[in-house]
Amino acid sequence: MSRTNEYITAVDIGTTKIVAIVGKKAPNGRLEILGMGQAPSTGVKRGVVLNIDETASSIQLAVSQAEEASGIKFENVYVGIAGQHIKSVKNRGIKYLDTELGEITQQVVDELFNDMKKLPIEAGEEIIHVIPQSYIVDNESGVKNPVGMTGRRLEGNFHIVIGQIASAKNIEKCINRVGMRVKKLILEPLASSEAVLTDDEKEAGVVLVDIGGGTTDLAVYYNGTIRHTAVIPFGGNVVTNDIKEGCAILHRYAESLKVQYGSAIAEMAPENRVVTIPGIGGRDSKEISFKSLASIIQARMEEIIDAIAFEIENSGFMEKLGAGIALTGGGALLRNLPQLMKFSTGLDVRIGLPNRYFNTGSNEKINQPQFSTSIGLVLKGARYDEFYAKKEKPKKIVEKQQEVEEQEIVQDPISKKPAFFNKLKNSFIDMFDETDSKM
Repeated sequence: MSRTNEYITAVDIGTTKIVAIVGKKAPNGRLEILGMGQAPSTGVKRGVVLNIDETASSIQLAVSQAEEASGIKFENVYVGIAGQHIKSVKNRGIKYLDTELGEITQQVVDELFNDMKKLPIEAGEEIIHVIPQSYIVDNESGVKNPVGMTGRRLEGNFHIVIGQIASAKNIEKCINRVGMRVKKLILEPLASSEAVLTDDEKEAGVVLVDIGGGTTDLAVYYNGTIRHTAVIPFGGNVVTNDIKEGCAILHRYAESLKVQYGSAIAEMAPENRVVTIPGIGGRDSKEISFKSLASIIQARMEEIIDAIAFEIENSGFMEKLGAGIALTGGGALLRNLPQLMKFSTGLDVRIGLPNRYFNTGSNEKINQPQFSTSIGLVLKGARYDEFYAKKEKPKKIVEKQQEVEEQEIVQDPISKKPAFFNKLKNSFIDMFDETDSKM
Protein backbone atom coordinates (compact mmCIF):
# COMPACT_ATOMS: atom_id res chain seq x y z
CA MET A 1 0.00 0.00 0.00
CA SER A 2 1.40 3.40 -1.02
CA ARG A 3 2.33 6.08 1.49
CA THR A 4 0.75 9.55 1.55
CA ASN A 5 3.77 11.73 0.72
CA GLU A 6 2.55 12.72 -2.75
CA TYR A 7 -1.18 12.39 -2.08
CA ILE A 8 -3.69 14.52 -0.18
CA THR A 9 -5.95 12.64 2.23
CA ALA A 10 -8.93 14.19 3.99
CA VAL A 11 -11.81 13.23 6.28
CA ASP A 12 -15.13 15.10 6.29
CA ILE A 13 -16.92 14.47 9.60
CA GLY A 14 -20.53 15.40 8.95
CA THR A 15 -23.75 15.01 10.91
CA THR A 16 -25.30 12.47 8.52
CA LYS A 17 -22.24 10.96 6.85
CA ILE A 18 -18.47 10.67 7.18
CA VAL A 19 -16.44 10.78 3.98
CA ALA A 20 -12.79 9.77 3.57
CA ILE A 21 -11.21 10.88 0.31
CA VAL A 22 -7.77 10.82 -1.31
CA GLY A 23 -6.63 12.84 -4.30
CA LYS A 24 -3.56 13.81 -6.23
CA LYS A 25 -2.62 16.96 -8.11
CA ALA A 26 -2.16 16.19 -11.82
CA PRO A 27 0.61 17.89 -13.88
CA ASN A 28 -2.02 20.21 -15.41
CA GLY A 29 -2.83 21.53 -11.92
CA ARG A 30 -6.22 19.89 -11.71
CA LEU A 31 -7.32 17.32 -9.13
CA GLU A 32 -7.67 13.60 -9.63
CA ILE A 33 -9.73 11.71 -7.04
CA LEU A 34 -8.19 8.28 -6.48
CA GLY A 35 -10.52 6.84 -3.88
CA MET A 36 -13.42 7.61 -1.59
CA GLY A 37 -15.19 5.92 1.31
CA GLN A 38 -18.46 6.79 2.98
CA ALA A 39 -20.10 5.69 6.24
CA PRO A 40 -23.19 6.78 8.21
CA SER A 41 -22.41 9.24 10.99
CA THR A 42 -24.04 8.35 14.31
CA GLY A 43 -21.89 10.13 16.90
CA VAL A 44 -22.15 13.71 15.55
CA LYS A 45 -24.88 16.26 16.16
CA ARG A 46 -25.00 19.66 14.46
CA GLY A 47 -21.39 19.31 13.36
CA VAL A 48 -20.05 18.53 16.87
CA VAL A 49 -18.70 15.14 17.97
CA LEU A 50 -20.76 13.85 20.91
CA ASN A 51 -19.74 10.17 20.88
CA ILE A 52 -16.07 9.51 20.20
CA ASP A 53 -16.35 5.70 19.95
CA GLU A 54 -19.18 5.77 17.40
CA THR A 55 -17.54 8.53 15.38
CA ALA A 56 -14.17 6.74 15.36
CA SER A 57 -15.86 3.54 14.14
CA SER A 58 -17.53 5.42 11.28
CA ILE A 59 -14.23 7.09 10.36
CA GLN A 60 -12.51 3.69 10.34
CA LEU A 61 -15.14 2.26 8.01
CA ALA A 62 -14.95 5.20 5.58
CA VAL A 63 -11.13 5.23 5.59
CA SER A 64 -10.95 1.46 5.00
CA GLN A 65 -13.16 1.84 1.91
CA ALA A 66 -11.03 4.71 0.58
CA GLU A 67 -7.76 2.82 1.21
CA GLU A 68 -9.11 -0.28 -0.51
CA ALA A 69 -10.29 1.72 -3.52
CA SER A 70 -7.05 3.69 -3.91
CA GLY A 71 -4.34 1.47 -2.45
CA ILE A 72 -3.10 4.49 -0.49
CA LYS A 73 -2.60 4.48 3.28
CA PHE A 74 -4.17 7.31 5.29
CA GLU A 75 -1.74 8.78 7.83
CA ASN A 76 -1.80 12.59 8.03
CA VAL A 77 -5.22 13.93 7.09
CA TYR A 78 -6.92 17.27 6.60
CA VAL A 79 -10.16 17.42 8.58
CA GLY A 80 -13.15 19.77 8.38
CA ILE A 81 -14.55 21.56 11.41
CA ALA A 82 -17.97 23.20 11.80
CA GLY A 83 -20.65 23.49 14.48
CA GLN A 84 -22.52 26.30 16.16
CA HIS A 85 -19.51 27.07 18.36
CA ILE A 86 -17.70 28.55 15.33
CA LYS A 87 -17.61 32.33 15.17
CA SER A 88 -15.64 34.90 13.20
CA VAL A 89 -14.32 38.37 14.05
CA LYS A 90 -12.55 41.14 12.18
CA ASN A 91 -9.37 42.71 13.48
CA ARG A 92 -6.81 45.24 12.33
CA GLY A 93 -3.11 45.10 13.14
CA ILE A 94 -0.41 47.76 12.80
CA LYS A 95 3.33 47.32 12.34
CA TYR A 96 5.84 50.22 12.31
CA LEU A 97 9.03 49.80 10.34
CA ASP A 98 12.33 50.24 12.18
CA THR A 99 13.72 52.75 9.70
CA GLU A 100 12.21 56.11 8.80
CA LEU A 101 11.35 54.95 5.30
CA GLY A 102 12.04 51.30 4.58
CA GLU A 103 11.03 48.41 2.38
CA ILE A 104 8.32 46.09 3.62
CA THR A 105 9.70 42.55 3.68
CA GLN A 106 7.95 39.20 3.97
CA GLN A 107 9.26 38.99 7.53
CA VAL A 108 7.36 42.18 8.49
CA VAL A 109 4.15 40.81 6.93
CA ASP A 110 4.62 37.49 8.76
CA GLU A 111 5.12 39.30 12.07
CA LEU A 112 1.86 41.19 11.56
CA PHE A 113 0.12 37.93 10.68
CA ASN A 114 1.50 36.18 13.77
CA ASP A 115 0.37 39.07 15.98
CA MET A 116 -3.22 38.18 15.04
CA LYS A 117 -2.74 34.73 16.56
CA LYS A 118 -2.21 36.44 19.92
CA LEU A 119 -5.64 38.08 19.84
CA PRO A 120 -7.32 37.86 23.29
CA ILE A 121 -10.16 35.34 23.17
CA GLU A 122 -12.45 33.75 25.71
CA ALA A 123 -11.39 30.80 27.87
CA GLY A 124 -11.85 27.47 26.13
CA GLU A 125 -11.50 28.96 22.63
CA GLU A 126 -8.76 28.81 20.04
CA ILE A 127 -8.01 30.55 16.75
CA ILE A 128 -8.53 28.19 13.81
CA HIS A 129 -7.81 30.49 10.86
CA VAL A 130 -6.24 33.92 10.36
CA ILE A 131 -7.12 35.15 6.86
CA PRO A 132 -5.60 38.41 5.50
CA GLN A 133 -8.15 40.59 3.69
CA SER A 134 -6.24 43.70 2.68
CA TYR A 135 -3.32 45.89 3.73
CA ILE A 136 -2.72 49.62 4.11
CA VAL A 137 0.78 51.03 3.52
CA ASP A 138 0.92 54.50 5.11
CA ASN A 139 -2.27 56.00 3.58
CA GLU A 140 -2.47 53.71 0.55
CA SER A 141 -5.40 51.31 1.13
CA GLY A 142 -6.58 48.21 -0.74
CA VAL A 143 -3.12 46.65 -1.05
CA LYS A 144 -3.25 42.88 -1.49
CA ASN A 145 0.48 42.13 -1.27
CA PRO A 146 2.61 44.82 0.41
CA VAL A 147 5.95 42.98 0.08
CA GLY A 148 8.47 45.20 -1.71
CA MET A 149 6.58 48.45 -1.12
CA THR A 150 8.20 51.35 0.73
CA GLY A 151 6.60 52.95 3.77
CA ARG A 152 6.76 53.68 7.47
CA ARG A 153 3.61 51.92 8.68
CA LEU A 154 1.90 48.70 7.65
CA GLU A 155 -1.70 47.96 8.60
CA GLY A 156 -3.59 44.76 7.90
CA ASN A 157 -7.26 43.81 7.99
CA PHE A 158 -7.80 40.19 9.03
CA HIS A 159 -10.70 37.75 9.21
CA ILE A 160 -10.24 35.49 12.23
CA VAL A 161 -12.14 32.23 12.76
CA ILE A 162 -12.51 31.06 16.37
CA GLY A 163 -13.79 27.72 17.71
CA GLN A 164 -14.04 25.76 20.93
CA ILE A 165 -10.88 23.91 21.97
CA ALA A 166 -12.94 20.96 23.27
CA SER A 167 -14.63 20.42 19.89
CA ALA A 168 -11.29 20.49 18.07
CA LYS A 169 -9.76 18.09 20.62
CA ASN A 170 -12.66 15.63 20.26
CA ILE A 171 -12.17 15.59 16.48
CA GLU A 172 -8.45 14.98 16.99
CA LYS A 173 -9.19 12.14 19.43
CA CYS A 174 -11.42 10.41 16.88
CA ILE A 175 -8.74 10.68 14.18
CA ASN A 176 -5.97 9.49 16.52
CA ARG A 177 -8.05 6.55 17.68
CA VAL A 178 -7.99 5.03 14.18
CA GLY A 179 -4.21 5.48 13.84
CA MET A 180 -4.08 8.78 11.95
CA ARG A 181 -2.97 12.32 12.72
CA VAL A 182 -4.71 15.63 12.01
CA LYS A 183 -2.49 17.64 9.68
CA LYS A 184 -4.74 20.72 9.87
CA LEU A 185 -8.32 21.57 10.80
CA ILE A 186 -10.10 23.51 8.04
CA LEU A 187 -13.34 25.44 8.42
CA GLU A 188 -15.88 23.59 6.28
CA PRO A 189 -17.41 26.58 4.43
CA LEU A 190 -13.90 27.60 3.35
CA ALA A 191 -13.34 24.09 2.00
CA SER A 192 -16.66 24.06 0.15
CA SER A 193 -15.87 27.48 -1.33
CA GLU A 194 -12.60 26.12 -2.71
CA ALA A 195 -14.45 23.40 -4.60
CA VAL A 196 -17.48 25.36 -5.80
CA LEU A 197 -16.74 29.06 -6.32
CA THR A 198 -14.91 30.66 -9.25
CA ASP A 199 -12.45 33.54 -8.96
CA ASP A 200 -14.86 35.78 -10.93
CA GLU A 201 -17.64 35.06 -8.43
CA LYS A 202 -15.38 35.88 -5.50
CA GLU A 203 -14.42 39.17 -7.12
CA ALA A 204 -17.99 40.18 -8.01
CA GLY A 205 -19.35 39.20 -4.58
CA VAL A 206 -20.90 35.83 -3.73
CA VAL A 207 -22.30 33.85 -0.81
CA LEU A 208 -21.49 30.16 -0.48
CA VAL A 209 -24.36 28.41 1.33
CA ASP A 210 -23.69 24.76 2.22
CA ILE A 211 -26.80 23.08 3.65
CA GLY A 212 -25.72 19.89 5.39
CA GLY A 213 -27.53 17.50 7.67
CA GLY A 214 -26.85 19.26 10.98
CA THR A 215 -25.64 22.75 10.04
CA THR A 216 -25.85 25.34 7.28
CA ASP A 217 -22.41 26.81 6.58
CA LEU A 218 -22.00 30.23 5.03
CA ALA A 219 -19.10 32.20 3.54
CA VAL A 220 -19.29 35.69 1.99
CA TYR A 221 -16.68 36.77 -0.59
CA TYR A 222 -16.16 40.18 -2.17
CA ASN A 223 -13.33 41.62 -4.23
CA GLY A 224 -11.61 38.24 -4.18
CA THR A 225 -11.40 38.01 -0.37
CA ILE A 226 -13.35 36.27 2.38
CA ARG A 227 -15.47 38.82 4.25
CA HIS A 228 -17.70 36.81 6.58
CA THR A 229 -18.19 33.23 7.77
CA ALA A 230 -20.93 31.69 9.89
CA VAL A 231 -22.34 28.32 10.92
CA ILE A 232 -26.13 28.18 11.38
CA PRO A 233 -27.20 25.29 13.69
CA PHE A 234 -29.99 24.07 11.37
CA GLY A 235 -29.82 21.76 8.37
CA GLY A 236 -31.64 19.03 6.51
CA ASN A 237 -32.17 16.95 9.64
CA VAL A 238 -34.59 19.47 11.19
CA VAL A 239 -36.69 19.27 8.02
CA THR A 240 -36.80 15.48 8.35
CA ASN A 241 -37.80 15.78 12.02
CA ASP A 242 -40.59 18.19 11.10
CA ILE A 243 -41.97 15.70 8.57
CA LYS A 244 -41.71 12.91 11.14
CA GLU A 245 -43.62 14.91 13.75
CA GLY A 246 -46.11 16.49 11.37
CA CYS A 247 -47.06 13.24 9.67
CA ALA A 248 -46.56 10.97 12.73
CA ILE A 249 -44.33 8.52 10.83
CA LEU A 250 -40.95 6.86 11.41
CA HIS A 251 -37.73 8.82 10.82
CA ARG A 252 -36.61 6.64 7.92
CA TYR A 253 -39.91 7.16 6.11
CA ALA A 254 -39.71 10.91 6.72
CA GLU A 255 -36.21 11.04 5.16
CA SER A 256 -37.38 9.04 2.13
CA LEU A 257 -40.38 11.33 1.65
CA LYS A 258 -38.18 14.43 1.78
CA VAL A 259 -35.67 13.07 -0.74
CA GLN A 260 -38.07 11.47 -3.22
CA TYR A 261 -41.19 13.64 -3.12
CA GLY A 262 -40.31 16.78 -1.15
CA SER A 263 -40.60 20.32 -2.51
CA ALA A 264 -39.56 23.64 -0.97
CA ILE A 265 -42.55 25.46 -2.47
CA ALA A 266 -46.04 24.21 -1.54
CA GLU A 267 -47.72 25.98 -4.47
CA MET A 268 -45.67 23.95 -6.93
CA ALA A 269 -46.64 20.58 -5.39
CA PRO A 270 -49.35 18.54 -7.19
CA GLU A 271 -52.82 19.06 -5.71
CA ASN A 272 -54.22 15.51 -5.72
CA ARG A 273 -51.14 13.29 -5.50
CA VAL A 274 -50.54 11.20 -2.38
CA VAL A 275 -47.92 8.73 -1.17
CA THR A 276 -48.74 5.72 1.02
CA ILE A 277 -46.63 5.01 4.12
CA PRO A 278 -46.79 1.59 5.86
CA GLY A 279 -48.47 1.57 9.26
CA ILE A 280 -46.50 0.90 12.45
CA GLY A 281 -46.94 -2.53 14.08
CA GLY A 282 -49.58 -3.80 11.69
CA ARG A 283 -51.68 -0.64 11.80
CA ASP A 284 -53.35 0.78 8.72
CA SER A 285 -51.13 2.53 6.20
CA LYS A 286 -51.15 6.33 5.92
CA GLU A 287 -51.72 8.50 2.90
CA ILE A 288 -49.77 11.76 2.85
CA SER A 289 -50.48 14.38 0.20
CA PHE A 290 -47.64 16.01 -1.69
CA LYS A 291 -49.16 19.40 -0.83
CA SER A 292 -49.05 18.77 2.94
CA LEU A 293 -45.50 17.45 2.70
CA ALA A 294 -44.35 20.55 0.79
CA SER A 295 -46.07 22.86 3.29
CA ILE A 296 -44.09 21.32 6.18
CA ILE A 297 -40.83 21.57 4.25
CA GLN A 298 -41.41 25.16 3.09
CA ALA A 299 -42.13 26.42 6.62
CA ARG A 300 -38.80 25.10 7.92
CA MET A 301 -36.78 26.12 4.85
CA GLU A 302 -38.09 29.68 5.12
CA GLU A 303 -36.78 29.77 8.69
CA ILE A 304 -33.33 28.58 7.55
CA ILE A 305 -33.31 31.10 4.69
CA ASP A 306 -34.19 33.90 7.14
CA ALA A 307 -31.14 32.93 9.22
CA ILE A 308 -29.00 32.96 6.04
CA ALA A 309 -30.32 36.41 5.08
CA PHE A 310 -29.58 37.70 8.59
CA GLU A 311 -25.95 36.56 8.33
CA ILE A 312 -25.59 38.15 4.89
CA GLU A 313 -27.00 41.44 6.21
CA ASN A 314 -24.68 41.15 9.23
CA SER A 315 -21.70 40.88 6.88
CA GLY A 316 -22.52 44.31 5.40
CA PHE A 317 -22.25 43.03 1.82
CA MET A 318 -25.90 42.32 0.92
CA GLU A 319 -25.90 45.10 -1.70
CA LYS A 320 -22.55 44.08 -3.21
CA LEU A 321 -23.23 40.45 -4.18
CA GLY A 322 -23.09 40.62 -7.95
CA ALA A 323 -22.84 36.82 -8.25
CA GLY A 324 -25.62 36.09 -5.74
CA ILE A 325 -25.68 32.75 -3.93
CA ALA A 326 -23.97 29.44 -4.74
CA LEU A 327 -26.02 26.71 -3.05
CA THR A 328 -24.36 23.39 -2.27
CA GLY A 329 -24.42 20.51 0.24
CA GLY A 330 -26.95 17.68 0.42
CA GLY A 331 -29.76 20.16 1.15
CA ALA A 332 -29.22 21.79 -2.24
CA LEU A 333 -30.86 18.75 -3.85
CA LEU A 334 -34.26 19.65 -2.38
CA ARG A 335 -36.68 20.33 -5.22
CA ASN A 336 -37.47 24.03 -5.92
CA LEU A 337 -35.16 25.28 -3.17
CA PRO A 338 -33.19 27.67 -5.46
CA GLN A 339 -36.47 29.33 -6.51
CA LEU A 340 -37.58 29.77 -2.89
CA MET A 341 -34.19 31.19 -1.89
CA LYS A 342 -34.17 33.61 -4.82
CA PHE A 343 -37.70 34.79 -3.98
CA SER A 344 -36.83 35.27 -0.28
CA THR A 345 -33.45 37.01 -0.66
CA GLY A 346 -33.76 38.74 -4.02
CA LEU A 347 -30.39 37.29 -5.07
CA ASP A 348 -29.53 35.05 -8.01
CA VAL A 349 -29.06 31.42 -6.95
CA ARG A 350 -27.20 28.58 -8.64
CA ILE A 351 -26.48 25.00 -7.58
CA GLY A 352 -22.76 24.59 -6.87
CA LEU A 353 -21.08 21.36 -7.97
CA PRO A 354 -17.53 20.50 -6.84
CA ASN A 355 -16.24 19.97 -10.39
CA ARG A 356 -14.22 23.14 -10.76
CA TYR A 357 -10.83 21.46 -10.48
CA PHE A 358 -11.75 17.93 -11.52
CA ASN A 359 -9.46 16.14 -13.92
CA THR A 360 -11.10 14.12 -16.64
CA GLY A 361 -11.14 10.51 -15.51
CA SER A 362 -11.93 11.31 -11.89
CA ASN A 363 -14.85 9.51 -10.32
CA GLU A 364 -17.94 11.37 -11.61
CA LYS A 365 -20.13 9.84 -8.89
CA ILE A 366 -18.70 12.32 -6.39
CA ASN A 367 -19.54 15.33 -8.57
CA GLN A 368 -22.54 16.01 -6.36
CA PRO A 369 -23.33 18.93 -3.99
CA GLN A 370 -23.17 16.67 -0.91
CA PHE A 371 -19.45 16.06 -1.57
CA SER A 372 -18.42 19.72 -1.96
CA THR A 373 -16.83 19.89 1.49
CA SER A 374 -14.94 16.61 0.98
CA ILE A 375 -13.52 17.74 -2.38
CA GLY A 376 -12.75 21.16 -0.93
CA LEU A 377 -10.73 19.64 1.91
CA VAL A 378 -8.50 17.90 -0.63
CA LEU A 379 -8.11 21.11 -2.65
CA LYS A 380 -7.32 23.16 0.46
CA GLY A 381 -4.90 20.44 1.55
CA ALA A 382 -3.09 20.66 -1.79
CA ARG A 383 -2.74 24.42 -1.33
CA TYR A 384 -1.39 24.04 2.20
CA ASP A 385 1.08 21.37 1.03
CA GLU A 386 2.39 23.75 -1.66
CA PHE A 387 2.66 26.58 0.88
CA TYR A 388 4.54 24.43 3.40
CA ALA A 389 6.86 23.18 0.65
CA LYS A 390 7.77 26.77 -0.27
CA LYS A 391 8.38 27.63 3.38
CA GLU A 392 10.56 24.56 3.86
CA LYS A 393 12.66 25.12 0.72
CA PRO A 394 14.75 28.06 2.03
CA LYS A 395 15.19 26.19 5.31
CA LYS A 396 16.62 23.19 3.44
CA ILE A 397 19.00 25.45 1.50
CA VAL A 398 20.31 26.92 4.78
CA GLU A 399 20.66 23.43 6.24
CA LYS A 400 22.61 22.34 3.12
CA GLN A 401 24.99 25.31 3.45
CA GLN A 402 25.55 24.48 7.10
CA GLU A 403 26.24 20.87 6.14
CA VAL A 404 28.89 21.98 3.60
CA GLU A 405 30.51 24.26 6.18
CA GLU A 406 30.57 21.42 8.70
CA GLN A 407 32.16 19.10 6.13
CA GLU A 408 34.94 21.64 5.59
CA ILE A 409 36.06 21.27 9.22
CA VAL A 410 35.37 17.54 9.47
CA GLN A 411 37.92 15.67 11.54
CA ASP A 412 40.64 13.61 9.95
CA PRO A 413 39.92 9.93 10.72
CA ILE A 414 43.54 9.20 11.68
CA SER A 415 44.65 12.23 13.65
CA LYS A 416 41.14 13.08 14.99
CA LYS A 417 42.02 16.73 14.25
CA PRO A 418 40.09 19.03 11.94
CA ALA A 419 41.00 18.64 8.26
CA PHE A 420 41.86 22.36 8.05
CA PHE A 421 44.78 21.87 10.45
CA ASN A 422 45.87 18.77 8.55
CA LYS A 423 46.00 20.82 5.33
CA LEU A 424 48.09 23.45 7.13
CA LYS A 425 50.39 20.74 8.51
CA ASN A 426 50.84 19.20 5.03
CA SER A 427 51.73 22.59 3.51
CA PHE A 428 54.49 23.00 6.15
CA ILE A 429 55.77 19.48 5.40
CA ASP A 430 55.87 20.25 1.66
CA MET A 431 57.76 23.48 2.36
CA PHE A 432 60.35 21.63 4.48
CA ASP A 433 60.69 18.93 1.79
CA GLU A 434 61.47 21.58 -0.82
CA THR A 435 64.10 23.16 1.49
CA ASP A 436 65.74 19.76 2.12
CA SER A 437 65.97 19.05 -1.60
CA LYS A 438 67.78 22.36 -2.19
CA MET A 439 70.26 21.71 0.55
